[in-house]
Amino acid sequence: MVINSNNMNELVTDLKSLHEETLNNLKISKATNTLRAYKSDFKDFAAFCSKHEFNPLPTEPKIVSLYLTHLSKQSKISTLKRRLVSISMIHKLKGHYLDTKHPIIIENLMGIKRVKGSIQKGKKPLLINHLKLIIHTIDQQKIDEIKKSRDKSIILIGFGGGFRRTELVSIDHEDLEFVSEGVKITIKRSKTDQFGEGMIKGLPYFSNELYCPVVNLKKWLELSNIKSGPIFRRFTKGLSITSNRLTDQSVVLLIKNYLNLAGIENSNYSGHSLRSGFATVAAESGADERSIMAMTGHKTTQMVRRYIREANIFKNNALNKIKI
Repeated sequence: MVINSNNMNELVTDLKSLHEETLNNLKISKATNTLRAYKSDFKDFAAFCSKHEFNPLPTEPKIVSLYLTHLSKQSKISTLKRRLVSISMIHKLKGHYLDTKHPIIIENLMGIKRVKGSIQKGKKPLLINHLKLIIHTIDQQKIDEIKKSRDKSIILIGFGGGFRRTELVSIDHEDLEFVSEGVKITIKRSKTDQFGEGMIKGLPYFSNELYCPVVNLKKWLELSNIKSGPIFRRFTKGLSITSNRLTDQSVVLLIKNYLNLAGIENSNYSGHSLRSGFATVAAESGADERSIMAMTGHKTTQMVRRYIREANIFKNNALNKIKI
């Protein structure tokens, strides 16, 4: 086959089109919040590069390794790993390759981990005693019943389903199916569900209705008269329900506010505390890692096993066998 100038131009155009489509597919594959986090992380890396007159895009393994060393002075190992993923993904999205498995990066991370230690404190989980205290605190507030109902439903559904806060605020009425055993909630898309396969979580009725996610959700839907669209919405200042979906940051502020009102130091908790609280309490209650993962949607056992280890730290303690 003879390739003339016209064929060559068409080939170049086709490749350019394929390149642009591939980059667009990469962007679509990531949730909006994930992309936002990548950009935020990369902004910090770019600031570091600017200060030291390095080129941030494309960069090279040596520069990334220097950045990780700089970051390690004040950040956890998990933060370093997340920043590395973000830098790599921004390179991919811009059509560049970065070797994040280069020895200068991997061996530097191993050295940092040895110096710092791999066990570092994260935000605390919300446990059963916290959950009960928060619900009691909400009931004691001098606010309208409809706001109390919404806030209790957010807390109990978030905990009971081990939801990420982004998943929680993304629930629509159409995603709910009430059955005799409880409620089925369809999660259309989540952080680890990159192919958009979705998952269904089943929340059963509790014997104690005061803390039952299903009972409280039903009450909220009845009071709010929400029949379609987002189930967790904002209020106006006059406590009229809007059509606007709550943001994931609103969930964080809500949790911290009620912890503060309950007299609990809230700086040790985050929006993730509902999810980690569910996993920890489930592990304490004897649930195996497979059933916990089925609810939380974790794709690997690493994080779930950490919850189980922490939950069993006293239960399986060798010191219990010593009689003094």
